[in-house]
Amino acid sequence: MERKTHILVIPYPIPGHINPMLQFSKRLASKGARVTLVTTTSLSKSMESLQEGSVYFETISDGYEEGGNLKIVDARLEHFSLVVAQSLAELIERQNSSQHPPKFLVYDSVMPWALNVARQLGVDGAPFFTQSCAVNAIYHHAHQGSIEMPLKTPSVSLPSMPSLGINDVPSFFNDTASYPALLKVVINQFSNFQEANWIFCNTYDKLEHEVVNWMASRWPVKTVGPTIPSMFLDKRLEDDKEYDLNLFKPNADACMNWLDTKEIGSVVYASFGSLAALGEEQMAEVAWGLKNSNCYFLWVVRASEEKKLPINFLQETTEKGLVVTWCPQLDVLAHKAIGCFMTHCGWNSTLEALSLGVPMVAMPQWTDQPTNAKFIVDVWKVGVRIKVDEKGIVTREEIEMCVREVMEGERGKEMKKNSMRWKELAIEAVDAGGSSDKNIEEFLAKLAHS
Repeated sequence: MERKTHILVIPYPIPGHINPMLQFSKRLASKGARVTLVTTTSLSKSMESLQEGSVYFETISDGYEEGGNLKIVDARLEHFSLVVAQSLAELIERQNSSQHPPKFLVYDSVMPWALNVARQLGVDGAPFFTQSCAVNAIYHHAHQGSIEMPLKTPSVSLPSMPSLGINDVPSFFNDTASYPALLKVVINQFSNFQEANWIFCNTYDKLEHEVVNWMASRWPVKTVGPTIPSMFLDKRLEDDKEYDLNLFKPNADACMNWLDTKEIGSVVYASFGSLAALGEEQMAEVAWGLKNSNCYFLWVVRASEEKKLPINFLQETTEKGLVVTWCPQLDVLAHKAIGCFMTHCGWNSTLEALSLGVPMVAMPQWTDQPTNAKFIVDVWKVGVRIKVDEKGIVTREEIEMCVREVMEGERGKEMKKNSMRWKELAIEAVDAGGSSDKNIEEFLAKLAHS
């Protein structure tokens, strides 16, 4: 393919959106496209380390030049949309008169207005959905008004999906008042998506074949995932060894050296993502649940959360556990010592575990995580889901039981076998001739001739 095809890619500025879209950019660039990832000023300092490699970078204003809260927060959303729409338009105008005028804009699905901005300036565009197709389908049904919010029935029946209980749907559907602006954002992803000629999804065909087929029969849906560095999958992109964006300083050596001393499959890796914050009581239950499981454990506790750890916990677990403020998650999950992943079930973490063949102990917190947990247990059969008590707390006894089931039980052996199958299918999807690889090549071929 000629190098002249220039594609702009703009993610929403949080790691769970930037990383998959950056990985997609690397895949596009590896096939000959010129790709520019557009970042915003509130994240520009974190992105300084990225200014090399196969992808180009441009920074535009999001109105938070002094740095801002990276979460999608109600009061900031409208301001963000207005400022970024204006600065994106200015960037495209500048690029249009450069040596490499852009032909296409891949925009984060939570920013549907970007399609209108691009088309007004003669550039076509397509949304990139960072979450699972199952979750996207649920939000689409809500956009169409076919799901009541908050839910009035104990379960929901939707095309191409298992029956979803009240605790299996995204958290917004049961708690519509907590994050009204965020609920509006996930529903509005579908406000103009039918106008796009391509719809990119961060999943792979065989993982979600029923819902992917249902969506693809209606819209131009193309699966392009899992968006994980090539080193962990097909190994075809030589320099693609990590995500490149780290908001926290990794304790890489400490983690890996400690894991190297442990036997195959003997360690529980626990991490609840970069945003979730557990209450003090819940933190204590997780701590003692891990200790009582009597397994080795590596637990990521962000610096801001460390004060919630029980007194003497670190001293009492020095022989069995290692608590760090951050670690290189992919390297850890790929390590032979890891036997299971205790996770909040964010989509990136779920995809990583599926792609690396690691069984899960699911402890969903909010947004799409309950739905991901449902599929982990009932559809992909690669994990167990921790039950909450009547106060909404996960007890230490429940944690201990679930960890032991995955690490030692008969069901755990079946989960490990299933996990390895999903790993093989993930590699197959992105490797030469796989479904995701073919979808990317088809997109670039059509773009080159348009």
